[in-house]
Amino acid sequence: MSTTRRQFGKTLTATTLALSALGYSTLAQAQETIKVGVLHSLSGTMAISETVLKDTILMEIDAINAKGGVLGKKLEPVVVDPASNWPLFAEKTRQLLSKDKVAVIFGCWTSVSRKSVLPVVEELNGLLFYPVQYEGEELSKNVFYTGAAPNQQAIPAVEYLMSKDGGSAKRWVLLGTDYVYPRTTNKILRAFLKSKGVAEADIMEEYTPFGHADYQSIIAKIKKFSSEGKKTAVVSTINGDSNVPFYKELGNQGLKATDVPVVAFSVGEEELRGVDTKPLVGHLAAWNYFMSIKSPANTEFVKKWSDYAKAKGIAGHKDKPLTNDPMEATYIGINMWAQAVTKAKSTDTDKVIAAMAGQTFTAPSGITSKMDEKNHHLHKSVFIGEVKADGQFNVVWKTPGPVKAQPWSPYIPENKGKKDEPEKK
Repeated sequence: MSTTRRQFGKTLTATTLALSALGYSTLAQAQETIKVGVLHSLSGTMAISETVLKDTILMEIDAINAKGGVLGKKLEPVVVDPASNWPLFAEKTRQLLSKDKVAVIFGCWTSVSRKSVLPVVEELNGLLFYPVQYEGEELSKNVFYTGAAPNQQAIPAVEYLMSKDGGSAKRWVLLGTDYVYPRTTNKILRAFLKSKGVAEADIMEEYTPFGHADYQSIIAKIKKFSSEGKKTAVVSTINGDSNVPFYKELGNQGLKATDVPVVAFSVGEEELRGVDTKPLVGHLAAWNYFMSIKSPANTEFVKKWSDYAKAKGIAGHKDKPLTNDPMEATYIGINMWAQAVTKAKSTDTDKVIAAMAGQTFTAPSGITSKMDEKNHHLHKSVFIGEVKADGQFNVVWKTPGPVKAQPWSPYIPENKGKKDEPEKK
């Protein structure tokens, strides 16, 4: 028996060495990867926006691994589909942290999904990188927010529309999907507009559920509201696949940008893919990045994505590769995380959090993005773009340089005195 065991052991060792020489990983080597959680909806109403973020993370994992990985280890993606189901985001997060033992999670789009994930990430001392503009009013030591806070998108967009260059709007339609991000952003915008002397009667607020498809009566209502004598603008916080019927109806009813400009905070190149954009020329989006921005870093980013999308046969992108703002925020996030792990010489959550403070990365937007030393938000430039006939954006306005995020809006009175950094727990 013992001879047989020794022979088996020798055979196993020889086989293992042979497999290693051929490039196969042994069990021990497989355990030497760093697992990275990917938490984006690949089905349901938000798949239109989130699927491409999953692919962006996988692209960067391949790129980082091609350069030798992090701390001498390859990154191993663990992809899950929370399917636009908000409670399922929390379940998948627990699975990623407790069972799969991921070192970090990149994910969520909607604030309701992030709010679902947050208590789990905090309880298990995980790390979440959140890549989409949001309403602020939150700060967690376990989250890095690489998308825009309201003062890095919503407030500048409304200020632009109020200006002479933006058309001197006097009446406002706040139109959104019915959940926390649009409601809180519009609470901030309503307070901001009132501080600028806008009367209650000159603000119309409307919400539709996720997946809403019939915008005929709402567009008719906007047309009536805008016909009452003052220049009107629409601020859209519609999220997900509802943007397609909204913009189609805008075109159907002939609501042109010269009459009633729409500025969107959740519509980029990807969401306009399924829409005839010719009737939408001149409508606006406010972001911190557009594909059309000219910079060496963006040329490299767009080419990298185009090559990857074609090589992988990514639906929609192999023929018409598009990049957008949340893709850029995802790209910045994973690269900053890799830099922080390298600096910390560890994937330990607390050590990586400390190493993230002040990290910089040359962003495709052409600016050097910096992670604030305290508030877990990026310093970001703001761009306003007009929709062009080809579905791209022409930048018509931008900030002189990066803007520091205000997680707690100064337009909400109860925020007075709140600290601009996560509480130590």
